Amino acid sequence: MEHVVTHTRVVSALLIREMEARFGSKPGGYIWALLDPAANVALLTIIFQAIARAPALGISFPLFFGTGYIGFQFYQAMATYLNGAVRANKSLLSYPNVAPIDTIVARYVLQLVTTVAVAAVVLSVIVGTMRFPPELSWPPIVEAAFIASMLGLGVGLSNNVLFIKYPLYEKVYGIVNRPLYLISGVFFLPDAIPHPYREIIFYNPLIHVTMHFRTGFYDEYRAVGLDISYAYTFAFLTFFFGMVLFSASSAVLRNE
Repeated sequence: MEHVVTHTRVVSALLIREMEARFGSKPGGYIWALLDPAANVALLTIIFQAIARAPALGISFPLFFGTGYIGFQFYQAMATYLNGAVRANKSLLSYPNVAPIDTIVARYVLQLVTTVAVAAVVLSVIVGTMRFPPELSWPPIVEAAFIASMLGLGVGLSNNVLFIKYPLYEKVYGIVNRPLYLISGVFFLPDAIPHPYREIIFYNPLIHVTMHFRTGFYDEYRAVGLDISYAYTFAFLTFFFGMVLFSASSAVLRNE
């Protein structure tokens, strides 16, 4: 019990430190957290409105791109932020009470809260400005966000170790991870992709995340090909592998 209390206090202190380092004491950092996704959604809306009469789903370009981008960000922002958790707090690991996993937990909590807050603000503004706002179904929205964040957590756990052990892997990961935005259903409907490319793209678990996230906003969306059990399995296997690798590499992480 005492061990749990100690680590809870450590995580709380790290969380405050991360907030100050990321957002600072002025509101500018928090505003940027909102402007980044809003700008991406606005840019996609402007581009696709110029070349298409209607979005691939529904009648609102901002809602279509907002649901795709925010759903994807629950993974992308999480993985990106967690990848440097241990390195950013390396000086604190010299204290015996601070464990490498504490840095991961603190960043996971902060990023999850940040993404939820950003999603609530951005999507509320979009829905609030619609002439006929949709009726939201919360279970798929929450479920998709949870799966994406767990997948990001698993990737982040693995990368904190692999980036240290294999510097070349960090460069390869950056190259491979970059096109994920283009193939995760952010600005298209995966079930509209023709055969055989549709079957190939469905191996990407993030496709199922964005599809499931959108079903919470579009009751008419049938999401043909959605396999939420596949997304769950992939996310938890990634998390399990990450936890095993991270736990087995505690000494390496402390002595980096």
